[in-house]
Amino acid sequence: MPKPVMKKDPMYQLLREGKIEEFNSRRSKDSTLDFTNCDFRALDLQGLDADGLDFSDAYFRLTDLRGVDFSHAKMNGASIHDAKVSGACFPLELSSDEITMSLIRGTRMRYGC
Repeated sequence: MPKPVMKKDPMYQLLREGKIEEFNSRRSKDSTLDFTNCDFRALDLQGLDADGLDFSDAYFRLTDLRGVDFSHAKMNGASIHDAKVSGACFPLELSSDEITMSLIRGTRMRYGC
């Protein structure tokens, strides 16, 4: 697995700076935002509109994901080790075992396992 990266993309930078409301208002539902392999470690992403975003192989260690709806986001290969996930929704393709193992052990979540 490659190391998580911090992209220079302005939309990614909004998330890194905690400007979730601004991110949500500026994003276009028609555009494709690619956050694959991005580092979201220890950020507060509460309130994020994650609909349709690609978080494949992203790193969410210690991130506050409470209440975020990832049900229509791509999360294959993402890791949520020690994240706050109360009220978060994950894609149906991810089994509860995959989510639990990632949360507790830091494994990468895989679809269909």
